[in-house]
Amino acid sequence: MSNTYNPDVLNCLANLSNDEVFTPPALANQVLDMLPQELFTSSTTTFLDPVSKSGVFLREIVMRLDRGLEPQMPDRRQRIDHILHRQVFGIAITELTAHLSRRSVYCSKDASSEYSVTRFKSESGNILYRPLHHTWANGKCRYCGASQEVYDRGDQAEQYAYQFIHTDNPHTLFNNMKFDVIIGNPPYQLETGGAGKQAKPIYDLFVSQAMKLNPRFLTMIVPSRWFSGGMKQLEDFREKMMNDGRIRVLVDYANAKECFPQNSISGGVCYFLWDRDNAGDCRFANIKAGKEEVLVRPLNEFPVLVRYNNAVSILHKTQALNKTSLSQIVSSLCPYGLPTNYRGEGNSFNGALVLHSSEGESYIRREEVQKGTECIDTYKIIIGKVSAEHAGEPGKDGMYRVLTASTRVIGPKEICTHSYFIIGNYEQKECADNLLGYLYTKFVRFLLLVTMSSINLSKSVFWVVPLQDFSHPWTDEMLYKKYGLTDEEVAFIESMIRPME
Repeated sequence: MSNTYNPDVLNCLANLSNDEVFTPPALANQVLDMLPQELFTSSTTTFLDPVSKSGVFLREIVMRLDRGLEPQMPDRRQRIDHILHRQVFGIAITELTAHLSRRSVYCSKDASSEYSVTRFKSESGNILYRPLHHTWANGKCRYCGASQEVYDRGDQAEQYAYQFIHTDNPHTLFNNMKFDVIIGNPPYQLETGGAGKQAKPIYDLFVSQAMKLNPRFLTMIVPSRWFSGGMKQLEDFREKMMNDGRIRVLVDYANAKECFPQNSISGGVCYFLWDRDNAGDCRFANIKAGKEEVLVRPLNEFPVLVRYNNAVSILHKTQALNKTSLSQIVSSLCPYGLPTNYRGEGNSFNGALVLHSSEGESYIRREEVQKGTECIDTYKIIIGKVSAEHAGEPGKDGMYRVLTASTRVIGPKEICTHSYFIIGNYEQKECADNLLGYLYTKFVRFLLLVTMSSINLSKSVFWVVPLQDFSHPWTDEMLYKKYGLTDEEVAFIESMIRPME
């Protein structure tokens, strides 16, 4: 029947909700489109996917090479044999994905079988997989930082000791072969175990390892969390990426569901093109609701990587007029030294302090507080350390609120747990109220949004928000006028930020 639906199995696989984020074929081709297309007309170009899952990148590369080499290799059998034996290589991340990848590329999980489209001497062909164990030192793997408590599972379960990054010398994986292009969608994180423990990012290790191989081109799909904030590991990675100068294209999706409809990835995802031999400014593309906004700019212009191109001119204006940021009056996390699960008594008593936690109010004694005592008997703002959006994703209208409704003024003898941090420290409630009004403006919440790349708020994201005189209130109209924003800049802010209820 002519109207029979015949879906691409890899597209179906990419739409499954899974711990591993599989790449849809359409997205794989968008990434491949960034590369110089003459690479696919050369019989000597070599490609490596060191993190193959479904084999989609390798399959699409083979299809492009098949078309591109036809004029010089008209015999298709000869052409396919040459491509699969000499140009396309992969490393699978698990035994299952090794079978998937070989099935996608060779049409058989056994590359030496009669069912393979080309015959290799080995079952793996050019798509390797070797089960490894982590190398433990002081309870962690010395290569990837995995927790021994979580991942020391014996031989009966998957170790997730990825072959590409569990070696000091990745050149030996393919006998010192040189690759023109390294491409892939690496695993994003490792669970660290235990309630409330933050997962450890791992995608940066794959990017850094690929750079050691010094390909002509490197492109990977990774979370955008490295743009700002994050663990110390990501701070080092961010500095390297922003200052390298060879990231020539970067495509950013603030809403990861535009790439992976079934996966919530905090802070969105991006893919980039690193060009070894051509340094320069980056073609930075924002994708929102399928529309692209492009600006060619240096990545290291600001202390963090500002993700929205339309925000750059606004930041230039605010930075030129105000040299002092709101971060000067923002506390560190855990401002009173009381952990998230700390609770006081259910009923008040003489001299009690009110303790605000995620479960509401309780009451503790002043002597229980060993930190932040200068901010006990004053008015201040408490802000939850997690933003208002689930996984950093906008609402159905494409807009953000950024701050939760728990952002509010608390008074003397009121403090909080690690669930919050505080801003300001005033004798007069009027100043605290004016500060809260300022935080509620779309202007401030927009500035916070452009420096965030995850769901987390902290002192570090306030570097871009100008400090004001809080002896009087502030409105968006006053701020737009003060910083000389154009109608287009105002319209962009208004299109991004929804009102606070």
